[in-house]
Order: sequence, then C-alpha cells, then structure tokens
Amino acid sequence: MIDKFVPKELSWLSFNGRVLQEAADPSVPLIERVRFLGIYSSNLDEFFKVRVAELKRQVIINNAQGENEAAVNLLRQVQNEANKYQRTLNSIYSDLLEELSKHNILMRDQDSITQDQKDWVSSYFKHHVLKHINPVIIDAETDLVSFLKDEFTYLLVKLSNSTSEYHALIEIPTDKIPRFIRMPSEDNSVVFMFLDDVIRVGMEMIFRGLYEYDNIEAYSIKMNRDAEYDLLGNIDRSVLENMSEALKQRLNAMPVRFSYDAAMPEDMVRFMAGELKMSAIDSMMPGNRYHNFKDFLSFPSIGSDDMENPSLSEVKSIQFETAITPFEAIAKKDVLLYYPYYSFDYFTEFLRYASYDPKVSSIKINIYRVASNSRVINSLMHAANNGKSVTVVVELKARFDEANNVKWASFLTQAGVKVLFGLPTLKIHSKLCLVTRHEGDKIIHYAHIGTGNFNEKTAKIYTDFALFTANEKVTSEVNDVFRFIEYPYTRPVFNNLLVSPLNAREKITSMIDREIKFAKEGKKAAINFKVNALVDIDLIEKLYEASQAGVKIRGIVRGMCSIKAGVPGLSENIYITSIVDRFLEHPRVMLFNNGGNEELYISSADWMRRNLDLRIEVGTKILDPDLKERIKAILILQQKDNRKARIVDADQVNNYVQAGPNEKQIRSQIEIHDYLVRVENEMAIDI
Repeated sequence: MIDKFVPKELSWLSFNGRVLQEAADPSVPLIERVRFLGIYSSNLDEFFKVRVAELKRQVIINNAQGENEAAVNLLRQVQNEANKYQRTLNSIYSDLLEELSKHNILMRDQDSITQDQKDWVSSYFKHHVLKHINPVIIDAETDLVSFLKDEFTYLLVKLSNSTSEYHALIEIPTDKIPRFIRMPSEDNSVVFMFLDDVIRVGMEMIFRGLYEYDNIEAYSIKMNRDAEYDLLGNIDRSVLENMSEALKQRLNAMPVRFSYDAAMPEDMVRFMAGELKMSAIDSMMPGNRYHNFKDFLSFPSIGSDDMENPSLSEVKSIQFETAITPFEAIAKKDVLLYYPYYSFDYFTEFLRYASYDPKVSSIKINIYRVASNSRVINSLMHAANNGKSVTVVVELKARFDEANNVKWASFLTQAGVKVLFGLPTLKIHSKLCLVTRHEGDKIIHYAHIGTGNFNEKTAKIYTDFALFTANEKVTSEVNDVFRFIEYPYTRPVFNNLLVSPLNAREKITSMIDREIKFAKEGKKAAINFKVNALVDIDLIEKLYEASQAGVKIRGIVRGMCSIKAGVPGLSENIYITSIVDRFLEHPRVMLFNNGGNEELYISSADWMRRNLDLRIEVGTKILDPDLKERIKAILILQQKDNRKARIVDADQVNNYVQAGPNEKQIRSQIEIHDYLVRVENEMAIDI
C-alpha cells in the first residue's frame, strides 16, 4: 500500500525550496533575488527552532519507549534535504555575486581589496567596531551551550604557535552595526564588505599582547536553539510574570542546529561539536563562508530602478474614501479590503475614529502580532482615556512575539484597558474587532473579520482579506466569540461563523460530505480552497474520499502540504498549486459549489489540527453577493497563475505551471492589482 501522506517537515522544506527558486529566477529583479536568500534563511532558522526541535523531542520520547526507527529516519531525511538545499543556496549565492558584479556592485573580503581599502577598513574597525567586540576565551570552564545566542553569527578563532593553541569566540555585532559595510571605491563601483570580514581585518587589534601566536584562523559559526518553553508557572505569579519567566528558558535551550563554514578544519568542527554537546541526532550543517543570510533581507537599495520590484499604485476603497466616517461606509454596504493592494490605514482610521467618537461605547479586539510602533495599540489606549470600554484579548503565546505582547499587555493595562489572556489551553489566533455604537435609539455593532494580523508592517507584504460589516447576522456572532473567550463555559451557536474548536471542523467536514453527496447523485460537485498549510490527516482523508466520489478539488497551498495530489485511484481529482512571489500569500478561503448555491468563507485558520482543534480561529461566510464574486475572481486569477505557481504533487519537485502555446501569461499578484483598480473605478462611476 502506498504511503498516502507527505511528512509535513519534508513538505515544508519543499515550500522553502520554492522561496529559493525565486532567488534563482532571472526574471526577478536582482536585488529582490538577493533578498529572497534572506527570506529563505530566516524561514529555515524558524523551521529548525520549531519543527526540527519538535521532531528531535519525538525521537527522544520514542527512544525511551523503544520505538525510534521511523522518527529517526524522518529526522535524517530532513537533515539530508536541508543540506541539499544549503548546497543549492551556496550555488545561487555564487551566481548572484557574479550578477551583482556585472552591475558594478562588488562584495569583497580581506584578500580581495586594495591596500588603500584595507587601511580604510582598519580605521573603520578601530573607530566603529572594536568597541563592540568582547571575545570569549574558551577554556575548561566555558559553557558555550549557555553562552551562545540563538541565530547570532560568531567567528570561531584559533590562535596557535608550534607548542600551544587557544580558541576564542567573537560575536558579529549586527545588532549594533550593519552587516554590509560600504567601502570607498576608486571607480564608479559600489563596494561592500561583510562585517565579518571587517573583523577579520582587525583581528590583530583584538588579540595583540594577549598571546604569543604565529597563526590566526577564523571561521564563521551559528547555532539555533529549541524554541519551546514550559508555561507551567507559579500560581502566585501573574500571567505576565509567568510568561516572562518562561521566555528565559529559550536562552538556555539545547541546540538543534550547528552551522559552520565548510572550510573549517575538522579538528575545529569536532572541538565545537564537543563544546556544544551535539548528539548524533542534532543537525551539523557545513555551509558558506558567511552565515545568517537572513541579513540579506535588508540588503541596501542600490543600482538602477529595475533592480527592485516596481511599486504598485495603492488601490483606493471608494466606499471609505467617499464616506464622511468609516461607520457610514460600512453601514451602507459590507466593505472588503485585500492587503497589501489596499492600505492598512483604512483599519487604523476606523479604530482611531472609534477611539474618540462620542457615539462609540465599546471596542473589543484580538491581538496576536502587532507592529513595533503600533497605531492600533495607541488608538486602543486613547479610547480608554476617552472613557470607552476597551477589551483587548492579547495572545501571549504568539510564537517569537511573546516578549512584544507581554510589553503591550502591560502598557494597555496601565492605560485602563481590560486585558484578557484567553484560555490556558487554546491559542487565540482569530482576527476580530468589534465596535459598539449608539445611533439614535439603536445599538449597532461594526465588526472586522480578517485573515491576517492587525499589523501595519506585515500588511504591506502579506496578502490578506479584511471584511468590515454591520450585518447583524455576523456581528452578533462575533460578539458571541468574545463572550466565549471571556466565559469559556458558554457554548454559543454559530450559523455564519466557523469557530475553532467549537464548530469549524464539523462544519468543513459536513460541507465536504455535501459535495460528495452531489457527486454521487451525478451532479456538479466542486471544492476550491486556499490555505497556508494542509496537514490535517482527517481532512486529507475526507478530501481523498471526495476525490474518489468524483468531486473536483482545486487547492492553492502556500506552505506545508501533506496531501498527495493526482495519484490514480487515490486523488486523481485533486490538483494543488503554490504561489511564491513578491508578496507572501496569507489568506484562507473556502468555496463549496453546494449544488450551484455557492458558499464562500474567509478564515484565519489553516487546515491543521492545531488550527481546528487547539486554537480559537474564526472564519466567516461572505453574505454580500458582490464581495463573494470579488473573492471568487481573485481566487480564479490565482488558479490561472502560470508565472509564479508551482505544482504541488506527490513528488514535491516544485515544477512551475507552464502556460500553453496560445495561453496568456498570468502573474496573479499583478493581475489582481489591476482587477481591483477596475472594480473600484466601476464603483466610483456608480456612486
């Protein structure tokens, strides 16, 4: 019997491979290709800290139970695939350096600069870098497991003479100084040197007078730690205090990956493996001369304009633009935004206006990830100062944003905001906001239901839907969600919302069953969906059942996808693609044919067990027929993408979708922008 599922970890690596394809794609502007190396590297760091760490823990647990072979084999596969992609990255990086040089953008190391440039670098090091260098001399008492910071790059230095050798670690202070140092040039070239190499040039200034040595060797290394932490706190402490204490565990968590310069001598590799107590199941990854390619995310904007993505004009929401207040616009008709084509300012203005509108009595909102300088938070605090009843549900367990959310929770509490932390066993991942307004003798609720976070920064680079509605059928149920969060013993009934873990799995399953029924009756049956991850085994089994019944299933899955699509006898009616382009695809959409009476939902939930059973997630049925058609049109454009879409099949090889000989080239992220401009222009004519 064939294995019906792709392991989610291998599927994730395949997704990150699609990111790496963008770095290799000559049709992508050159500087953007360089930055895709940063996206790939940043993704991989998180993958090791979360998913590989989880797999490692499973290996340890299984080993204690005497059942270890499958988990160890999967871990080895993951490590081998990751190493394969590392070799691909190295090759792409070499090609990109060559392409940059053709545009007079040069990356130099200490062996490829002129004497004048070396003198300049030495002076720069002495006056700007040296003060941030605090080497650690490694001896028998040094605990490198505790000392090394997660994700930072270090230089491992060996100082030696004929009789002695010493080892030291130097942290690359990229939190203080840019990674890319621009040097003076004798011609019109733009010349950069890695901060790593600037430190190599100044190595003598660091160690002179300390030891007698004839030779200095320095190689870059990096370590990733397990990102898990224990939240079993002291009952005498507040939730904030327990979370703050739990986050400290990450500082001393065990390593899960050790990356090092492939040119580093074997004796130094063994030395570091011993110092870090790396076990046989840990990942030792030889790589490039440089680590932390994630710094390429901020590679400078240089060169001609065609080396970066051209900016897209901002789509104006005619409904918001022509209304006196945001509430007037929403009261007339539901409003749909699609970021980043529309500005996130429409939401922040909605919240800002609510913060001082005398008719507004209360604001309720979920906070999962917000920007570092958040206008959303500022408006909520101003609303509390203006006497509004403000309730903010802060998810303290938003991975890697925990510290920020602890800080915001403290600020909000001090401002008089009612801060809730939700349920101990359920992360709150929904994207809800509810404003209550007194209009004459009526109380009107205005709701926001979205697929993405209330984050000004990510709204510029993530695609996401945001629905604004005053439809009582929906807003009353949004209010019930907030009531459930505060009083979880209640069990509200939802007819228009999909709420995990209360009814989402059951409702999605029943809608798939309904399509199966139509197919068996010989009627048209179809499911179209778009998610970031599809790894829930029960849902995959149900989709296999639907495929075998004749339901046509078309999916777009950005990341992990454990389904094996297009397998005869199992899933021949399932076709999955994935789009990786200039914006991060983030919305979740479900469209069920329902015998011709189509039902369409947007949601915050991916098709994973954690999102359906272990988190509070919210999706909403789109009731406005015009908005339903708009989302369908966007989904169809994405299904037709033959420029940036890859086929996700059982082999996970990331073949591009190819346009036919007479077929129009469609790059959906650009086509969608043009479509939305046309929609808004047509609405402007009708007003």
